[in-house]
Amino acid sequence: MTEYYSKQVDEILKELDVDSKTGLSTDEVKIRREKFGSNKLISKKKKPFIRMFLEEFKSFMVIILLIAAVVSGIIGIMENEGLLDTYIILGILIINALIGAIQEKKAETSLEALQNMSSPHSKVVRNGSIIEVMTTELVPGDIVILETGDIVPADIRLFEAVNLKVQESSMTGESLPVEKQIEAIISDDVPLGDRTNMAFTTGMVTYGRGQGIVVETGMNTEVGKIATMIQNTVDTETPMEKSLDKLGKTLGIAVIIICVLIFVVGIIYGNPILTVFMVAVSLAVAAIPEGLPAVSTIVLSVGVQRMVKRNAIIRTLPSVETLGSASVICSDKTGTLTQNKMTVISSFTLDNNIKELDDKNELEEDEKTLIEIAVICSDAHLSKDKENEETTGDPTETSLIDIGLKFGIDKNIEEENHERVNEIPFDSERKRMTTVNAMPNNVFRVNVKGGLDEILDVSTQILDNGSVRAITEKDIELIEKANLEMAKKALRVLAMAYKDIDSNSDNANIEDLEKDLIFAGMLGMIDPARPEAIDAVARCRAAGITPVMITGDHKLTAIAIAKEVGIFKEGNIAITGSELEKYSDEELFEKVKNISVYARVAPEHKVRIVKAWQSHGEIVSMTGDGVNDAPALKQADIGVSMGIVGTEVAKDASDMILTDDNFATIVSAVEEGRRIYDNILKAVQFLISSNIGEIVLLLVASILNWGIPLIAIQILWVNLVTDSLPALALSVDPAEKDIMQRRPRDSKQGFITKGLVWRVMYQGVLIGALSLISYRFGFLEAGQQLGQTMAFVTIVFAQLIHVNNLHSNTKSLFRFNPFKNKTLILAIIASSALMLIVVFVPTFAAAFKLVSIDTIHWIICLSLAFAPVLVVELFKLLGINTLKSEK
Repeated sequence: MTEYYSKQVDEILKELDVDSKTGLSTDEVKIRREKFGSNKLISKKKKPFIRMFLEEFKSFMVIILLIAAVVSGIIGIMENEGLLDTYIILGILIINALIGAIQEKKAETSLEALQNMSSPHSKVVRNGSIIEVMTTELVPGDIVILETGDIVPADIRLFEAVNLKVQESSMTGESLPVEKQIEAIISDDVPLGDRTNMAFTTGMVTYGRGQGIVVETGMNTEVGKIATMIQNTVDTETPMEKSLDKLGKTLGIAVIIICVLIFVVGIIYGNPILTVFMVAVSLAVAAIPEGLPAVSTIVLSVGVQRMVKRNAIIRTLPSVETLGSASVICSDKTGTLTQNKMTVISSFTLDNNIKELDDKNELEEDEKTLIEIAVICSDAHLSKDKENEETTGDPTETSLIDIGLKFGIDKNIEEENHERVNEIPFDSERKRMTTVNAMPNNVFRVNVKGGLDEILDVSTQILDNGSVRAITEKDIELIEKANLEMAKKALRVLAMAYKDIDSNSDNANIEDLEKDLIFAGMLGMIDPARPEAIDAVARCRAAGITPVMITGDHKLTAIAIAKEVGIFKEGNIAITGSELEKYSDEELFEKVKNISVYARVAPEHKVRIVKAWQSHGEIVSMTGDGVNDAPALKQADIGVSMGIVGTEVAKDASDMILTDDNFATIVSAVEEGRRIYDNILKAVQFLISSNIGEIVLLLVASILNWGIPLIAIQILWVNLVTDSLPALALSVDPAEKDIMQRRPRDSKQGFITKGLVWRVMYQGVLIGALSLISYRFGFLEAGQQLGQTMAFVTIVFAQLIHVNNLHSNTKSLFRFNPFKNKTLILAIIASSALMLIVVFVPTFAAAFKLVSIDTIHWIICLSLAFAPVLVVELFKLLGINTLKSEK
């Protein structure tokens, strides 16, 4: 890889065989375009929708259900009972697969956004003339002209830079535009943000002009490398996907074992093989919670809608749940933790020393003079209408206009009253800018701003409490001490000076204007932390989440902001990208938990950091807004981008977009994610305990040779209609009060914890045993159909009543206000009504092979159905509903 920043311009011109005055010829451009291709990003082949759809059928649970559907269909044909069972199972699976495939299709747009970022036209020198061409037609060796407002169309080595500044925050993460120069940088391992003789694709020229040679185009540019990294990043499975897959495999293995057991027992009893098959299929259907994939998808969809109201757009369904399990949040600094707006916060004058301007309402006389100089010696623009004031221009200069407005110093009014009659633009050698403005009584004021050393070099006097006197060594010592103090707070410091002259001449030279100045003071500015980010970081820490800052900005600035928001604590480490490159993956793995700030990093560094945390088994969230964040957003378990200032690349590489660019919204998302996970866990506990009840009912009846308590279509009705509605209603259960005081759950743990196993087993066995009693009572009285009807009624009502036990694993259901979840009340009523229709409407009763039952039988069924509430309440009271490991 050629490091063009380290080469002299003449060497590059020779290497690329081009003359800087005449540029490339038309014929040479054609040859190079054939060799290097168009200046655009190439996307990898997209996955067709049909493949996305078919891949939804890969999970173990779905495969078991497909087998059950086929076997059920074969038996239905053999028994002349039709294919209703098969159609119901396949219908549920197809709907679930469609939902998943549609979500995946929407998510695959990252590279399209990257392609749309380039400027459509560029000015180039070709055949000795300046012409405009499509940006896609640029080739290495083209001579490109850059002017204020241009988007940099390719990676360019500059050979002319007149006051040239390029905003590269989307690439480097640095808040301020980078001042460009043309000299070669003879050094190894120069970070992207320090390659000041280069202009990179997607950068924006904010000031000055320049020319350069295109050295890289298309996929070879720095943005192109990011696009390659996005293509090469493997999408990570979410914790929910892992947990559901693990649950499916566990249930599938259990199904196979139990079906084999029932088959063997049936043969031993001498039952017909077809009958044994029917029992085995019924048990397979009973063991698999058919509604679980759909329930989990719909619960997440409801969560997504709730998140929209909280200023977060979820791009993939499992993302909000993943954020709920996040244990590390890697956050970009610029625009995420900070406001992405330079702001003057401190001033220094000799009579007031350092003052925080945030706390002031009025200015002292010297401070007013200082800010008047800053405002009038600025090229930023102020536009106003009846309601709004807007500043445009270099971020440093707009911050000066803003601080003037705060104290009633309006740039437009100042320029109207004090016309600018002469100016000397800022340049990188002088590091000063000077304007000459007309004052009353035919006096002209020279206003100068710049770096402290450069201003002190041309100052012989100082403003001291409204008077002007000669500057002393003691004054300079005090000024330099104040400058050091401001620098320690990571403030960018600008010094101001002035002098009054009797006449103005357009021919006045720099030396005459910029000498014998009166030192007025200094202003300190910073891209300040978002106030709400401080609280958000504190809440993250309380929730056991580790916040990490990753930025392209300077180390000192990064540490200052990290300390302010609470990310950098005593004992933490801050390193730069260059230092990170010296670490092997093993060394980074060892040290990553102690590093809370990374400065001057490149995109590949961010991906390494995310991977290092993931190697520790952490669930990593990455927030960001720039092009440079895209690969890490894609690599992270969940990527979070900013909706207002975020680039399209970042948005389309992310899983979640914050519409208010507010770091605090992430905390809301964490809370919502945890609530959703808790509620899905409730749904899983409810559905699995119900399925365990069905398994116990069928398994015990088979072992005791008591016939078939429930047939497949009855079990499907219970699983898909009776169980699914209450399970869905659990999704809107309110969060528990201590939800953000818990540590993140172990991502390796999955759904199947010891506590969950204990609850679903004892509750499922209880429901199954009670249903078996009901079945046996009816069977002994009037045969299998009455027994099946009583078992069906008992198991349905037992589950509908039992769902109320699941609001909390420790608190009594009688302490829970049922009207806090009105949806659950409606779900129970709806499921009960549907069950009654099936029992009482002759057509449905015949289809489900049910018979009518009298009042005595109803009393028996309902009495048995209420028993689980009493048992679970007793277990909660005795403290044995949960295990010690959960307390």
